[in-house]
Amino acid sequence: MNLQTVHAVPTRIHGGTDALGLPAFDFSTNSNACGPCPIARLAVTDADASHYPDASYTALRDKLAAFHGCEAWRIVIASSASEFIFRITALAKLNGASSVFVPPHSFGDYTHAAHAWGLLLRMDAKDAGLIWHCQPSSPLGQVDSDNLEATSAAIHVIDLAYAPLQLAGGNRAEAGRHDTVWQLYSPNKALGLTGVRAAYAVAPLGSDLLVNQLAGLSASWPLGAHGVALLESWVTADVQDWLADSLQTLQLWKTRQIELLASLAWTCHPSVTNFFCAAPKLADGFTLEQALAALRRQGIKLRDTTSFGLPGQVRVSVQPPAAQDALQQSWLKIIKNTTKDRA
Repeated sequence: MNLQTVHAVPTRIHGGTDALGLPAFDFSTNSNACGPCPIARLAVTDADASHYPDASYTALRDKLAAFHGCEAWRIVIASSASEFIFRITALAKLNGASSVFVPPHSFGDYTHAAHAWGLLLRMDAKDAGLIWHCQPSSPLGQVDSDNLEATSAAIHVIDLAYAPLQLAGGNRAEAGRHDTVWQLYSPNKALGLTGVRAAYAVAPLGSDLLVNQLAGLSASWPLGAHGVALLESWVTADVQDWLADSLQTLQLWKTRQIELLASLAWTCHPSVTNFFCAAPKLADGFTLEQALAALRRQGIKLRDTTSFGLPGQVRVSVQPPAAQDALQQSWLKIIKNTTKDRA
């Protein structure tokens, strides 16, 4: 009898909608809380889904190339950032990579993809065949000050998912690097439209062969009409102006939110983005898991950072004042009930 090894499907821990549905107040995803961007949303809803997009995405790639000031051949279209992560990991494996560098606190799909392709994880980038960095990082929302220049033997990717949502320090993530490393963009977060899956990468100079190999690894039509519409709107001046205005609002909300959480005796850690990590003040004998479950039952969701290697903390996105007030009221209610139960 032939026996097959059965591999368990890896647990995917993400923020947002879950088995209980869409949270009324969702602090668990890093989507722009000022969104959805009305211009981009209209473009998506008006998209003509009755026809296939151009399979080569010629016009879209030209627009993205003009936006980034590069040649169109360097634009690689992806179904999502996650899809690109898995595809370029496969590319690294096919080109002889045996290991991957993943930052200690980072998006789980980097590791999932490495495991799927049998690549070892390295604690440092030296000699790794694939190198990942996220600028600014998640869950910490900080800019890595290390030397991130690519090595000649490695495929080096800078995940810039949160660069458009950087509230302080300028867009240092791209400075001096855009010709030497892969840059991965997923604008749906910045536009508050995470339900539309669409992403792209800008390839480094001299990577013609790798770009062609990535194209060969792609399914046909990685983007549908709605994804095309999202990315085409992303590069327009009106959408970029909306984004710039939203960052000012997010900064005001962030200041208020940190002050509110500090009043609850939470320890908030610094970040340059529309999200940050915090350590809630818990009653004796009451675990963070219990607290987050209690909040979720009241329609409020926060992101436990244990899966990021940061137990005892949560990642919270900046939300409007009404959501902040709901979190405060629910937390005080939970503390009161916990104290009463232990009396």
